[in-house]
Parts: sequence; structure tokens; C-alpha cells
Amino acid sequence: MTTPTPPKPPVPPAVPGTPLRGDAPRRMDIPGVTPRPPQGLGLPGTPSPLPGTPSPATPAAAPSPVAGALPGAASTPSRPTDPRRLIVGRDIALSGEIGSCDALVVEGSVEAKLPDGRIMEIAETGLFKGSVEIDEADIAGRFDGTLTVRGRLTIRATGRVQGTIRYGVLAVEAGGQISGDVQVYTAPPKAAAPAELSIPAPVPVTPDTVA
Repeated sequence: MTTPTPPKPPVPPAVPGTPLRGDAPRRMDIPGVTPRPPQGLGLPGTPSPLPGTPSPATPAAAPSPVAGALPGAASTPSRPTDPRRLIVGRDIALSGEIGSCDALVVEGSVEAKLPDGRIMEIAETGLFKGSVEIDEADIAGRFDGTLTVRGRLTIRATGRVQGTIRYGVLAVEAGGQISGDVQVYTAPPKAAAPAELSIPAPVPVTPDTVA
């Protein structure tokens, strides 16, 4: 014997323009209150990604600025600012004229002329023959020629200096030798500026001076 099924409640008739009732939550618009989209449905007008669809790529983050750098300033690699330096190593012989050299280091043999420089250093194994005009000199080897040092001339214990020597300040260690025409350096006088010619002022002519 079958049990009779209870009858279903009557469904109200659909009103035109009214959506059918389903499982979606209902939303009520209240004046003065901004509606909030229901969770899980996404923003209006934004399609929800389908399962298995890759998410759109996010823009790469901008690199963080270097600490201490000014805003808008491009980082430039620092370059060393060493003076022009010439090193003559051991067992090397050099002859000629050295035109542009800020620092000269002699460990071998040099026969040359250095008309202007800043620093000269002659090691124990070094030998220099010729003429030099420089700001400072440190000699632990041998020098033979004309040496003009505008500043300090230092002769080490193993140094041997001979010839025409001019120095501003002389320092000789015990055992160092210096011989020849040795005098204190005196700077050449500067050329005097040409004197301006003075033109006498014109004398006014009056009838009295004419008579």
C-alpha cells in the first residue's frame, strides 16, 4: 500500500520585471547607504576568473632606491684620481726626456731629463743620471747630475747624491752622502708687470694763457 504524497504549497504567480526567487541572497537598497556587494560574487562589471585560469600578471615592483642617494640622481661609478705615475722597475734601463710625469719611481737605471714634476723616489737599487727639477725627492739609491728640489730633499742612509744640487729643505740620514755644488734653492724672481704710461691731463686754454 503506497503512502500518499503531501501536496506542494502553491507558487505565487510571477510578476513581470521581478526576478525569480532562487538561492542568491537578496539585497535591499536603503536611501543614504552605499550598497556593498555580497561576498563571493565579485564587483559589478568584473568577471570572475574561471577555475584553472591563470591570474593576470601583477606589475613588477620598482627597485628600491639606494640608501643615501638623492632622489632623481643617477648613480655613477667612482673613478680613481691618481696622479700620472711612472715606475721604472729593476733590470730596466730608460733613457730620454720625461715630459709629463707627476710621480717618478726609479728601481732600475734611468738616464734622462725631467724638467718638471712633483715627486721623485729612487730606491736602493735605482740609479738616475741627468737633470731633474721637482717639488720633493726621496733618494735611497744613487743620483748623478743636476738636481733642483723646490721643497724637501731627503737622502736615506744608503743614498749617494753628487753634482749640482739645489734644495729648499735638506734631510740626510746617518750614512747618507751628498757632494758637489750644494746650495739652498732660491726661487727665481717673478717678472715685474709693465708700468702703465701716465698721460698728463690736458691744460685748458684761456685768453689769459694765450696773451
